[in-house]
Amino acid sequence: MLKYSIVIATYKRAADLRETLASLSGLQPDGPWEVIVVDNNSPDDTRAVVEQAAATFPVALRYLFERQQGRSPALNAGIVAARGEIIATTDDDVRVPADWLNRAAEGLERMHCDYVGGRVLPIWGAPRPLWLPNHGGKQWAVIALLDYGQQPLEFGARVPLGVNMAFRRSAFEAAGVFDPNTGRKAGTLLGQEVREWCIRARAAGVRGFYIPEMQLEHVIPADRLRKTYFRRWFYWRGISRAMLYERAGLDMEAPERTTLDFSRVPHIFGVPRYLYRKALASAGAWMHALIKGDPLAAFDHEVWLWFFAGIVKQRWADTRTHVVPKPATVK
Repeated sequence: MLKYSIVIATYKRAADLRETLASLSGLQPDGPWEVIVVDNNSPDDTRAVVEQAAATFPVALRYLFERQQGRSPALNAGIVAARGEIIATTDDDVRVPADWLNRAAEGLERMHCDYVGGRVLPIWGAPRPLWLPNHGGKQWAVIALLDYGQQPLEFGARVPLGVNMAFRRSAFEAAGVFDPNTGRKAGTLLGQEVREWCIRARAAGVRGFYIPEMQLEHVIPADRLRKTYFRRWFYWRGISRAMLYERAGLDMEAPERTTLDFSRVPHIFGVPRYLYRKALASAGAWMHALIKGDPLAAFDHEVWLWFFAGIVKQRWADTRTHVVPKPATVK
């Protein structure tokens, strides 16, 4: 068996994928490895890019095609096909240091855990706008960036990003693979597949840690550094969280910290009543920040309102079939 398998799910980003594969070809891991690219119905020349790169790639570079649309089905196809003891996941628009896989393996051994995730730092495709923090914060998640600091920490209240994770094969045997009904799909910005898996894995006794030394860079294109993209992302986050709420009764603001039995919480149109109060407070804080001329604070409050709008939209649809969510089972 190989020591490492790298799984990349890709859709319609052949040019980005070409550069990512060039970066991966410079890896110098401490054991045999492979790369698996899962094409999720790309209409471009993704397959040709992979086959061209495979001709000179230092190890096996395998192409798979996954017809079921969505990031989760594509990742699952790659995970099932992987031959490595350690399975790493990343995206088609990253740059990795030569020791990336070694850092992942060291972290798994040092923390005696089942999976690890690390820093994701930016390669800006355009100047960073004033309303976007330069370091950390919830808005970094929109563009798949992450930095939890200099010290390791156990995942729980905080979760990793799928662009920079590595798993022991046994983690998937214990917790299963990613939910095919959760996560990014073409035409949407759904994106809770990693969070849902981490919650399910924790319940199965699978432990994961943030490893600061395991880091890579993520290319952030100019078209994602616009407020319109961030608004749309938070709106879809609200929809995604409402879907988890409907299925498992998980707190829509912090699913991994669910403590309430929401079947006992007052609702209005399927939404917990206290969220309406928070929406009114956020609207007031948004206006106050605008008047003060604080673009960071103003946009932070605004995107929460877009998040709330997504919740309301999805919960209104859910109430037609199932009004009260199941009690949460997360500990």
